[in-house]
Amino acid sequence: EVIYNLGADEMDIAPGAFVIYQGSHGDRGAHRADVILPGAAYTEENGIFVNTEGRPQLAQRAGFAPGEAKENWAILRALSAELGATLPFDTLARLRNEMIAAVPHLAAIDGVPENEWQAMSGGKMGKGAFGQAISDYYLSNPIARASALMAELSANAKARNSASLAAE
Repeated sequence: EVIYNLGADEMDIAPGAFVIYQGSHGDRGAHRADVILPGAAYTEENGIFVNTEGRPQLAQRAGFAPGEAKENWAILRALSAELGATLPFDTLARLRNEMIAAVPHLAAIDGVPENEWQAMSGGKMGKGAFGQAISDYYLSNPIARASALMAELSANAKARNSASLAAE
């Protein structure tokens, strides 16, 4: 009945559900929303990100969010209070303490956690075709789609991929 969309702009949401959109750029997800909660873009708030090797990394705010936009953690905290299920933090520092208590390796900024390897038995391969999850790398998120430079790079990539190559 209700979908809380945290900036997921690359998906279609069928009619019927009441949609609350929290995001930064008002892309496709916002156009489908019944309520919009303007959040900061990742460049407009401090954060901890974990890369694909499991390395926690700090990100520093590059600028402030425009207008009424708020940091995303603050929106979720305020919403939790309105719903009578107040989250146990009211500052970014307290949120980070809660995160580290739940996932201790987040405290090791720029460190790669050790993982135990185990051999896995192979299964049967499915019959489905392999395909690319992202059709246009340069336009894969609302920030990139709002960029003239990324639009140019996308057009250049399409031109390279469609050009005939001469045989040597």
